[in-house]
Amino acid sequence: MAAMHHMLVHFPLAFWSLSILMILLGALAKGHIAELSRAALLPVLAISVLSGLVAIVSGLIVWPMQANITSPLARNHILMAFWSLGIFTMLTVLVWRAGDSAFEGSRRWALVILALTGGLMFAAAGTLGGHMLGEATPWSAVLGLLGWNVYTTYYTPYWVLLLMLLAGLGGIYLWLRASGRLEPGKATLR
Repeated sequence: MAAMHHMLVHFPLAFWSLSILMILLGALAKGHIAELSRAALLPVLAISVLSGLVAIVSGLIVWPMQANITSPLARNHILMAFWSLGIFTMLTVLVWRAGDSAFEGSRRWALVILALTGGLMFAAAGTLGGHMLGEATPWSAVLGLLGWNVYTTYYTPYWVLLLMLLAGLGGIYLWLRASGRLEPGKATLR
């Protein structure tokens, strides 16, 4: 079954990589290639999410759950896989619900940031999967520079927590402004 997981996991990786490229082209390029990328993005994202689910299920079947829970490396691998799936599921819903307006204005930058973040997550998941097989990659050194030793239990560095807090506060501020509950230049809510 382990060999099956190793084969299945490359389908979502390929589709996620393709969707990142399509989002970048749709957000940054002009002309026919950008239009094609935008038009074909939703089916690629939908297939990537479905194949990601299959890959995660096959991965959970490979080793006993007790082994996955007690190994920091396996736990981190599963965590990054679920984060990747969550981000690309969110992208799928955003593109599906927004339709043609997904790439208008500042929305395009939200798609780009989410896509690049998802790419980092699945790169980390793949790196950890490679370590589980005894195949270390140069990406491990990058993770180490960011403060993460892949052989220990995952933790969130303080700078990431601060960044998440600032992003959350910024999102709340933008929501209040968009809903008309906060007037520009005033610090009071209606």
